[in-house]
Amino acid sequence: MPRRRPPVCNLYSSYTTQAAMRRAFEVSRDSAGNVPPLPAIFPDQMAPVVRKVDGERELIQMRWGFPPPPKVGNHPVTNVRNVASPFWRAWLKPRYRCLVPLSSFSEYKDTKPRKTPVWFAVNKDRPFAGIWRPWTGVRGTKAEPVEGEHLLYSFLTSEPNGVVGPIHPKAMPVILTTREDYETWLTAPVEEALELQRPLPDDMLEIVAEGARADQPEDVH
Repeated sequence: MPRRRPPVCNLYSSYTTQAAMRRAFEVSRDSAGNVPPLPAIFPDQMAPVVRKVDGERELIQMRWGFPPPPKVGNHPVTNVRNVASPFWRAWLKPRYRCLVPLSSFSEYKDTKPRKTPVWFAVNKDRPFAGIWRPWTGVRGTKAEPVEGEHLLYSFLTSEPNGVVGPIHPKAMPVILTTREDYETWLTAPVEEALELQRPLPDDMLEIVAEGARADQPEDVH
C-alpha cells in the first residue's frame, strides 16, 4: 500500500469555487459532488479535475498519483515528464487527458535543517495539463485504506522557468493559459498536444509564500 508522501511536496492549492471552475473551464457536466475550498492537496488525496466525455467537459473528483511502474517502489507517481516512456504512452491519448484546476503550487527549497516549501502562483487561476486512468486496488494510508476501483490522475511537467528554476531546477508543472490550449490538450493528436509541454513565461508566475504548509491568501472568496 502506498505511504503518504511528506507534506508540502509537490502540492497545489485550489481556492476557486466549484461554480467558478465550471465557468472557467466551460463544464457542462458536474459529477464532483460538493467540493469545498482545498488549502492544499497531497499525493493520494482526492481533488477535482476536468475531462472530456462524449463531447462534454465533466468536472469529477479523482485521486492524485498513478500507480508506479513495476519494481520502482510504491509511492504514487504524481507527475509526467518523460512522455516517450512506454509507461505513459497509453494514457496520453485524448480520452485520458484532463485539466487540473489550480491557484498555486509548491516546491521545496533546499534549506537546513529542513527543506522549506515555496509557493508559486499564477496571475490568474489556470489548470495543469494532466492525464487520468482507471485503476483497481488499494490506495490511501495504512490507517485509512481505500480498496476498490479508483480514477487516478497525474500532471505533465516541463523544464522549469526562471522563477521556479532557482528553487527546483528539475521541473515545473505545465500550466495552460488560454481556452485554445485547454481544448488542444483535451482533444488534439498526441504530437500537437505535447507541443504544450513548455515552461510558463517568467512574468506570469511569482513566489507568494514561503515556509507554510499551504498557500493561505488573506481574503478567499
